[in-house]
Amino acid sequence: MAAASAISSRRGNDQFRGLFTDTWDVSCTLDAGAVSAGATDTDTVTVPGVALGDMVLGFSFGVSEAGLVKRAYVSAANTVTIVTYNPTAGSVNLASTTLQFIVARAVL
Repeated sequence: MAAASAISSRRGNDQFRGLFTDTWDVSCTLDAGAVSAGATDTDTVTVPGVALGDMVLGFSFGVSEAGLVKRAYVSAANTVTIVTYNPTAGSVNLASTTLQFIVARAVL
């Protein structure tokens, strides 16, 4: 498989001006439990001020995700839920790590 390379990149936030009324840049520690093969697990993070309809734009983990599939969304007022699915053949238990994500509220 060939390695991907960046053709162009841009740093800054001016491309987002006018799209969002609020944003939250969240950093927290996550120590999720083991996820069995074929199973899912959920964890929640309290983020004051977020509401249903807000978007989790992206997230990153400070450790390898070891084949796990992750999804994050605002599940209730002040709550972001992280869902982990394990499509691998064995149980996976990630180390405690720093989780970073961005939540945004779109201009309506």
